[in-house]
Amino acid sequence: MTYTGDVTPGGPPAVRELDRLTVSKLSVGPMDNNAYLLRCHATGDQVLIDAANEAPRLLELVGDGGLTTVVTTHRHMDHWVALEEVVAKTGARALVHADDAEGLPIDAEPLREGDTVPVGDCALEVIHVRGHTPGSIALLYRDPAGAPHLFTGDSLFPGGVGNTDQDPERFGQLIDDVEAKLFDRLPDETWFYPGHGKDSTIGAERAALPQWRARGW
Repeated sequence: MTYTGDVTPGGPPAVRELDRLTVSKLSVGPMDNNAYLLRCHATGDQVLIDAANEAPRLLELVGDGGLTTVVTTHRHMDHWVALEEVVAKTGARALVHADDAEGLPIDAEPLREGDTVPVGDCALEVIHVRGHTPGSIALLYRDPAGAPHLFTGDSLFPGGVGNTDQDPERFGQLIDDVEAKLFDRLPDETWFYPGHGKDSTIGAERAALPQWRARGW
């Protein structure tokens, strides 16, 4: 079945098979958060991006394969409700950008711009995208067999950047970082996976960047 990225609260995961990774997307919680489980084909190692809610469903998705790491994209509560339980039951490492570490319910190892998060034989590059929160990050997987894959948390969505509470300074940080670190670096075929809702590609959104900047949100 062709992967579309469409998921519904309480529904089954959408599963995408890449050359070296399997990406499973699940909608959890009352705010329709997306959680992403990445599994390395070569080693079986698994990494969860945002233990957002509904720990039993996330643990069912993890299955018997174990979990090496949970990465939290930013400190907002709807992205870590299940973090403590998932870490306690799997023994996984918890990672978050250093600037958002104080917002989590458990101690987490700090990440910074340019760090890499291993997923078995694969790796995710940490991209610091300020504005939605001080420590918001995106995670980039450069698939050697195809287009890049980008997990954007709440910093980039189809149709615009994340919420900055109508703060011009925060919006300026976010739109600048999204343009310079994502759109200026990555090709149009880059597929991105946001923290809520549908996926998109860099190319599908690129032409709208000036409109987003002009409207201020």
